[in-house]
Amino acid sequence: MLAIHRRTLSLLLVISVGHVLLISVQVQSKSGLPLLESASFGVFSEVQHGSTSLVDVLASIWRRYLALGGVARQNEALQAEVVELEGALASERAVAGQARALEGLLHLQQTVGTRTVAARVIAGSPAPESLTLTIDRGSADGLADSMAVLAPTGVVGRVVGDPAPHLAQVQLLIGRTAAAGAYLERSGIGGVVAGGYANPPLQMLYLPSSADVEVGDRVLTSGQDSLFPRGFLIGTVDRTERGAGLYRTTMIRPAVDFSHIDVVLVSLERPAPPPVAPEAIPAPAPPAGRGRGRGGL
Repeated sequence: MLAIHRRTLSLLLVISVGHVLLISVQVQSKSGLPLLESASFGVFSEVQHGSTSLVDVLASIWRRYLALGGVARQNEALQAEVVELEGALASERAVAGQARALEGLLHLQQTVGTRTVAARVIAGSPAPESLTLTIDRGSADGLADSMAVLAPTGVVGRVVGDPAPHLAQVQLLIGRTAAAGAYLERSGIGGVVAGGYANPPLQMLYLPSSADVEVGDRVLTSGQDSLFPRGFLIGTVDRTERGAGLYRTTMIRPAVDFSHIDVVLVSLERPAPPPVAPEAIPAPAPPAGRGRGRGGL
């Protein structure tokens, strides 16, 4: 009995819904369209609007992705261009630096007053303690052992050993066994500049404790070592103080940047030895016969 009532109720519900639908088809909305069609259009228009908005969002994301990809490629191209420009700029600076060095070397060559030959530095010693350079001039160009090597800014060192026909080794002045006769330009006091120290790498030896020395004084070659021509800049006084003994401790900052030397000038003539003081010349011995005759008086 209960099942019959349920079926009856369900049938009634279906008939009622169908009836409502039939009525809605016939009833028109304010726009003149059937109510069902109007409702369906509204529902589908909202669905269409939502799907259109989703498509627009996806399209916008895709366009941004493509734009970012283009920007990334453009960035890579710009970075490559910057690297190329930096390389070209470094090359131009190197060429300009070499031109300035050659110009300075030409000016130095005109002021040396002796025969010289220009040379390029082609190698440095792999051993830090040796402090030597190799230049592209040798015995075929007139180079020999112990010839002075100069740069536009000051003294570099000297040729060591017998050069090859087109190669020579240069000992830097800052090396442990290197030295040069020197004097203070302001006071004229002489001494010896030796290498092999830390910072600065040069020291002026044999300056009396009472010597007139000031920081910043220029130190020049004296020419008394028969190696370096007189009057070339070695460096400046970096610090000075009275020593415990007879001499001052005076450290010299070199004028040459020994970490970067491109071209040098080799002096093909050694300076003349300093004149000997008259009192240092021994008196000639008298003739043997005259001496004996005087001795017999």
